[in-house]
Amino acid sequence: MSSKEKPYVLYVAEFIYSKICQIKKKNPDFSNINAFESFIGTPEYKEISSGEFHDKWIENLKKNNFIDLKTKKKIPDETIKLLHVQKDMMIKQLIQFPELYYAKSHFPLELSQRAFDHLWRMCESYELWCKESKQKHLIYLKITD
Repeated sequence: MSSKEKPYVLYVAEFIYSKICQIKKKNPDFSNINAFESFIGTPEYKEISSGEFHDKWIENLKKNNFIDLKTKKKIPDETIKLLHVQKDMMIKQLIQFPELYYAKSHFPLELSQRAFDHLWRMCESYELWCKESKQKHLIYLKITD
């Protein structure tokens, strides 16, 4: 891959990845799993899972007439449609039931496990893009190793 231009659908993955990295850096004894679990329930998680993250982002793009500020190119309509699909998927996958996260057995319930798995896949996608675009210095969690 010659271009290091990040696909728009990876922006939310990069955001999630960076927040989980921050958690792990503040808690060096945390495993990746602990850091992911700590991310669930944060204000950033709530913003993404409610669709607010995408709403703000798309509104910002709209204010700029869907012109990418870095490349100065118009963002294709298909990309905007993909962002709406991604928003809907996030809402469904990251459904918010924090009081149900753990049962008495201390194992995550199905809905929480689905959210965890989705976050993991998003971060995994981001790391794979970093590898493909030869930006291994951006990889901190090493979940694709």
